[in-house]
Amino acid sequence: MANYTMSDISQKYNVSQDTIRYYDKAGLMPFIKRDAGGRRQFNDNDLGYIEVINCLKKSGIPIKEIAKFMNWCMEGDNTLPQRYDFMIQQEKILENKIHELETQLAFLDGKNGIINTLMRRGPRAFSTSLEHIKLILNGANNI
Repeated sequence: MANYTMSDISQKYNVSQDTIRYYDKAGLMPFIKRDAGGRRQFNDNDLGYIEVINCLKKSGIPIKEIAKFMNWCMEGDNTLPQRYDFMIQQEKILENKIHELETQLAFLDGKNGIINTLMRRGPRAFSTSLEHIKLILNGANNI
């Protein structure tokens, strides 16, 4: 089984060494071993845990929640129901975020269409008159 340093992990997962230290201190990495000099050492088994931590963090899950999940992982199979419920709950939260982002994207796309139409009409239509601003803000479809 290969051993990895913090530098190896930092490069492999594109996270700073300070972030790895923070995650460790926050309890996200209870699996980390240290060498005789006190340096963090990782092995092949740890890589899967680190991928989970990265995914959960990128999904917007708070550090305390990730720490709770990682502790359940360390406790073993008797926590499978808690981990399953946690993942189902987080999937629903993430799906809602995705829907909200899609809604915002559609809104911006509509506004960009209006602005593009105004730009194609030339400098006069590009004025900052109150009427044009109202049209843009109200999403007028008849521009």
